[in-house]
Amino acid sequence: MYRILDIEKWSRKDHFLFFSKFEEPFFGVTVRLDCTKAYNSSKSKGSSFFLYYLHASLVAANHIEAFRYRIKDGQVFLFDKINASPTINRENGTFGFSYMDYFEDFKEFEKYAKIEIEKVRNSTGLDPAGSGENVIHFSSIPWIDFYSLSHARSFSFPDSCPKISFGKVTESEGIKTMPVSIHVHHALMDGHDVGLFIEAFQKQLDR
Repeated sequence: MYRILDIEKWSRKDHFLFFSKFEEPFFGVTVRLDCTKAYNSSKSKGSSFFLYYLHASLVAANHIEAFRYRIKDGQVFLFDKINASPTINRENGTFGFSYMDYFEDFKEFEKYAKIEIEKVRNSTGLDPAGSGENVIHFSSIPWIDFYSLSHARSFSFPDSCPKISFGKVTESEGIKTMPVSIHVHHALMDGHDVGLFIEAFQKQLDR
């Protein structure tokens, strides 16, 4: 479900019109988040750490209104719920796209996510997930402790979905941290919104 914003009455009208004209309207930041509690909690529950932090980021995104905005046919849609479209690594070194519904309860999310992961890992090729606009494009690069990241993009393809990537977990003095790259459409949000997401995500990791 969604509703269409009245752009004429939107406080970001001028920002939307300005950045919508850009060939590359996305901007991005890379931050390092403390994932010590999340890692330990996932292991104590026998859960996948990947699914644990993926769900935590999805909870945070769903609580930040700007992360639920999407552009379609020149209009701004506000979705009630945002789901996940993460890349899933296969044993042969390739990856596949996936689609995972958002559930606020982690156990329910994990149940259906595991089914989707198994389906992708038993498939071949690179079939795009038929997920629509109300998703975040997630990717995990657990081999690289990156400090910045860029994305392959087709400028001719209309896209306003946020892109969030997770890197290698490293440990120093008992504290585990993980780089997180966040790319978002500037016509829909600003640095303040990204800051709110980072704060909300860290709180979810600390639960």
